[in-house]
Amino acid sequence: MKKSIIALATSCLLTVSSGAFADLSTTIKLASDYTFNGVSQTGNDPALQASLDYAGADGFYVGTWASNVDFGSGEDTNLEWDAYVGKYFQLNEKIGLDAGIAYYTYHGDSASDSYNYPEAYAKFAYNSSAGDTELNFWYSWDYFGLDVGHYIAMVAHTIEVAPGHSIKASFDRSTSNDENKWAWNERDAYNHVRLEYMTSYEGFDLNLAVEDTSMNIDTADARIVFSVSRTFDL
Repeated sequence: MKKSIIALATSCLLTVSSGAFADLSTTIKLASDYTFNGVSQTGNDPALQASLDYAGADGFYVGTWASNVDFGSGEDTNLEWDAYVGKYFQLNEKIGLDAGIAYYTYHGDSASDSYNYPEAYAKFAYNSSAGDTELNFWYSWDYFGLDVGHYIAMVAHTIEVAPGHSIKASFDRSTSNDENKWAWNERDAYNHVRLEYMTSYEGFDLNLAVEDTSMNIDTADARIVFSVSRTFDL
């Protein structure tokens, strides 16, 4: 039932610092598309997403996140619902580390739960006068329930171009350890680039991004994605 590009689904996990938000919060987000590493998880259609997060003063956090999905004809999976737990460490005044584990679950089709899989991640952040640099890694040993290793490496840089206005550029590469079990367009890896503008207005976070991948398929071609979200402290 799997296709070479059936989903690439994962959640947009929050990078949380010990002061990121009050103890308990929820975020509601509306996006023109739900893309993961440049690949649409909603058949190039809009997505409604929500999260519930707890963050402790010591950097510990736990949360859950959900989004509608659409993996194409003959596939009735319509919901991704994830959970994650981790901890943020401030290593020194400029370097931070966010490490944790997530579990992705899928619902709506009789076979949806066979896609469920775990993933570990580590995200390094370096703050300087030239902006914020990230070096992030994700690894699953049972990607989409297929008993195959899968990892992602990303580098990103964010600069504030004016008070309250930022630009982020990122590059990431997704790799399968066994292309016979999981592949993208008959390849064991692909690249993704993204350039996004971020700001806020009246309590809403706004994001406008342009992205593309090295694959030549409809769900991973060049696109513009817009999203608006709002976080509420509970």
